[in-house]
Parts: sequence; C-alpha cells; structure tokens
Amino acid sequence: MTEGTKGLIFIGDGMGGRPMSEIDGRTTIEAADTPAMDRIAREGACGMMDPIAPGRAAGSDTSHMALLGYEPERYYRGRGPFEARGVGIEVRPGDVAFRCNFATVDGRTVVDRRAGRISQEDDIEQIVAAVRDNIETIEDVQVIFKPSVEHRAALVLRGEGLSHEISEVDPHSPGVEYWESRPLDDADDPEAAEKTARILNEFVGRVHEVLDDLEVNRRRGEIWERQKNGATDDEEIIMPANIVLPRGAGTAVQLEPLKQRYGLNAAMIVEVDLVRGLGEYLDMNVIEVEGATGGMGTDEIAIARAVVEALEDHDFVLANIKAPDLGGHDGDCEAKIAAIEKVDRAMDHVLNYLDFSNTTMVITADHATPCSVMDHAGDSLPIAFFGRGTCPDDVSSFGERACSRGIMGHIRGMQIMDVLLNMMGRGDKFGA
Repeated sequence: MTEGTKGLIFIGDGMGGRPMSEIDGRTTIEAADTPAMDRIAREGACGMMDPIAPGRAAGSDTSHMALLGYEPERYYRGRGPFEARGVGIEVRPGDVAFRCNFATVDGRTVVDRRAGRISQEDDIEQIVAAVRDNIETIEDVQVIFKPSVEHRAALVLRGEGLSHEISEVDPHSPGVEYWESRPLDDADDPEAAEKTARILNEFVGRVHEVLDDLEVNRRRGEIWERQKNGATDDEEIIMPANIVLPRGAGTAVQLEPLKQRYGLNAAMIVEVDLVRGLGEYLDMNVIEVEGATGGMGTDEIAIARAVVEALEDHDFVLANIKAPDLGGHDGDCEAKIAAIEKVDRAMDHVLNYLDFSNTTMVITADHATPCSVMDHAGDSLPIAFFGRGTCPDDVSSFGERACSRGIMGHIRGMQIMDVLLNMMGRGDKFGA
C-alpha cells in the first residue's frame, strides 16, 4: 500500500442531463464551456456511472452514500436524520427526523414548494423564530426545528411512542393540495405511526396559522403581488413562506466512520446540510467555506481553494457544488449551463494547484436533474478519473456521449471508492 497519496471526489450536484432541442440537441454539460473538465477527460480515464443502479433515480443523500461506498439499501434510514445532523441537531434513538421546505400555499394548494428560494437572512430568522416561539411541544412530544440553506429546514420530533413509518406532507409538485400524513399500511407499530402522523399534521397546521399572519410574510406577499403584476424590476422572486412541508421521515443512523473503513483521514466540503449531515455521521472533517451559499451565486473559487487547502493535511476530500441542481429543478437551461461553468472554474483552480503525480481526482455528478424533467432522473452520468494511477483513453471532452466511449466503461457508485483507492495505490488485496 502506498502511503501519502491523495484522493478527491468532486461533485457537480445534479449536473447530468438530457439532450434538449433548445440547446441544439445537446445536454447542458455538452452545451457548457468547460475547458477544465475537457482537459480532465482528455488526459484522464472516462466512463459512465449509475449512482445506485441503471434507471434508478437517486437522492443526493443516497447517491453520496453510494459514492462513498456505503450501500444505501443496507444503511439508509430516510433523509431527515442527515438534514437534522447537518444543521446541528442530534438525532437520538426514538426520534423521528424530517427534511422540510418553507413553501407558499393558498389555502391548501401549493403555489411554490420553495417560497421563491429564500435568500434574505433577516426574513428567514424571523420566520424560524415564529415557529420556535409558538410551537415547542405538541401533546407529549418535543418539537425541535432549525433552518438549513435557503428554503430548507430540519424538524425532529422527540418523545415516546413515535414511528417514521408515515406518509409525507409534501406533494412534491405545485398546483395541488398538500397532503395529510397517515400511518403506512405496513407500519410495524400502527399505534405509534398514527400518533406521529397526527402530531405532524398538527405541526403543519399550526405553522401555517403562525406564518400566514406574520408581518414579514405580509410584506413578502405584497412584493409578490407587485411582481406578478409587473410592477417591479426585481429579478429575485419574493414569496410568502407561509407553511412548512416535511418529508423524508427517518430515524437515527449507525454508520462506520470513513477512516475506520478505508484508513483515510477524510474531509468534506459541501454546501447543503443534507450531505453535510452524512459527513458528520461518517466522522469526516466537515469544513465550512465562507461564500459557499448553496445558491446560484456561490463562490466556486472559495470552494476550490478550500479543497486544495484541505488536501494538505487530509488524505481524501469529497466536495460538492450545488448550483447545477438548482437550474435543473427550475427547468432553466441557461442557469444550469452557467452553474456547470462555475464547476468548471473550480476545476481549473484545482488543476492549477494540486500535485497530480500524487493525487487522483474524480469528477462526476451525484444524479441527473434534467431541465426537461425538473427533478432527479435515473440517467447515467459522465465520470472521469484524473491524475495518479489513471490510464488515459481517447475521449477528448467531458459529457454524456463523449464519456460513454471511455476506458472505464459503465460503473456504479458503490464501485468508485475501490477504483479510486486502487489508483491511489491504497487499495486492499482480495485473497492471498
């Protein structure tokens, strides 16, 4: 085994896509100007990758688990615990955790699942404070609520006799009514599931009552009305965040620390609490980066600098830039292309400042978020290995069609750490 070599997995979140007529039949990666990623493809070893399995759409949580070598089917307990851990809430045995969106509703109809993507810190502080101050307990259950990035938040219910085996409130689409949570038909403890669903529904209803009459939301609603009527030139959509829609119910997770599994001193540099929580569970050094906002305006060079610095005293780093996923969810090809070019600028900095005679890097996505779908899809993703231990192939650019001709063939997310460790010279021999 070779000591001292370094490894890096760099993720363009949701970067994968599909050919679209409005960009001349290209995918958003193919349409973007990506000289750094093209160099990685040209001088590296390329292929296609399925985070979970061919055709199976992956969440950011399950895909990152797989990319780090932790089988989601075995270890996944819902996304709520990762979000909660990522914002600093300890998820104890017996707790039920949820990932939440602040959203805009008219009555029970969902107008926007993200309340226009909230970026005003003062607004979100007032909105969160209103929830905390007014809803501390429901029945005998403690309510723990903390904000995450933009429109996201985490909720933990703590008390006796709770269950995560309940249906969601978030319908995942606008223009429809939000759902009422119910016990799952096959719940192991129907009584606990009924109690948890009842408490969750009461939480959602009370939050709506509190937020709908909040001064900050009345102001946001007035701005939104002016925007709808074309009476303002504001580019950012401002909508009232008058409800919380929980989803992804889950319980405490038990994961073997990454250092124990691979012998690597590892760091994580990501922008969203969902993935940050996974890093905390894996006992990775989760590094905060000033300017890494998780939004379209994130500072990609600050992220790249942090990656280079982290590899000075860590063996392995996983980094993620969220912006491409946002453009995909919004169905905005132009924004997604610009975000992919952000990822490329980060790659250029990394290429200029790391020693690749001693470092192996992987560039890929965690899932596809095609603009035509506006959600995660089970499409295969381009992947390229670059630096130490790689065998360059004949691929000359980074993208779905180009990488499909690469030497790495078609691999799955669970195989990436083994391939990376082999290239780093730090893999274990199987057998004598």
